[in-house]
Amino acid sequence: MKNNSPPPDSGSPFLEFDRQKWSSLSPKVVSPLSAEEINAVRSAGDMLDESEVVEIYQPLAQLISMYAEGSRHLRTLSQKFLGESLQHTPYIIGIGGSVAVGKSTSARVLRKLLSRIPGSPKVDLVATDGFLFPLRELEARGLLERKGFPESYDTRALLGFVSRVKSGSAVAKAPKYSHLKYDRVVGSSIEIRQPDILLVEGLNVLAPPSDKSKLAISDLFDFGIYVDARTSDIALWYEDRFIHLQRSSFQDPGSYFHRYAKLSETQAKAEARQIWTQINEPNLVQNILPTRSRATLVLKKDSNHRVQKILLRKI
Repeated sequence: MKNNSPPPDSGSPFLEFDRQKWSSLSPKVVSPLSAEEINAVRSAGDMLDESEVVEIYQPLAQLISMYAEGSRHLRTLSQKFLGESLQHTPYIIGIGGSVAVGKSTSARVLRKLLSRIPGSPKVDLVATDGFLFPLRELEARGLLERKGFPESYDTRALLGFVSRVKSGSAVAKAPKYSHLKYDRVVGSSIEIRQPDILLVEGLNVLAPPSDKSKLAISDLFDFGIYVDARTSDIALWYEDRFIHLQRSSFQDPGSYFHRYAKLSETQAKAEARQIWTQINEPNLVQNILPTRSRATLVLKKDSNHRVQKILLRKI
């Protein structure tokens, strides 16, 4: 006899999908991104390839597109109910997670895919790195060794920027950041001009307000993504990425990290482990990981850097 009763409620606020079930939600298609495009959006050490794009990010882009369409429909219904013309506001997506977990790659590939959905929406991407206090100010505040921790960001400026975008301002400017210089680019900014969708990527973007009476940028997000993995795996990925950068961009005399250029591989790995243990792991454990439960969707990676499980908050 067929059992038509619903499955028992686990008590979790999330629906859970394994990789196979998640990939089956989207029709099997040829990768919408070329090999060159995939290579361009992939961060050092990440394992993004055609199968990851088609099986993980294509269904995710389709889901976000449906959520965004639902938001637009709600605005239309609200206009009819209120008898008022409501201004178009961008659909804002926050993408958080640890250093070296691959959130920048996730943000870039989603930007590509979302811009190619029917209607060709305008999709912009901003990383919160530009809102880190300048190196000179971090040094003056004694925060240089805590760069990336919540207190190292100009949260007022970041909140003001996201608020302007969300309010539909014609132009909102974000400071430009140089990973080579490890600092803001003086006198340079990124201009965001009324996108349909804005992706905001950063370590702590999903964090609640530090003061309950205040607003956090996560309060302005329509959808939140947390890129997750075991801490031990992220530590190894950070070490691998450090070695890759030590052999590439750190060799540039203009790099802030040029002092590491001549280290042996053994010395470079030891330096990477020390930086991870003293700075990045404490920041992950204390500040970043606690924001995971606030996400709309969690991408859980295995040790091979591939997404194996997806958690989607129940509606």
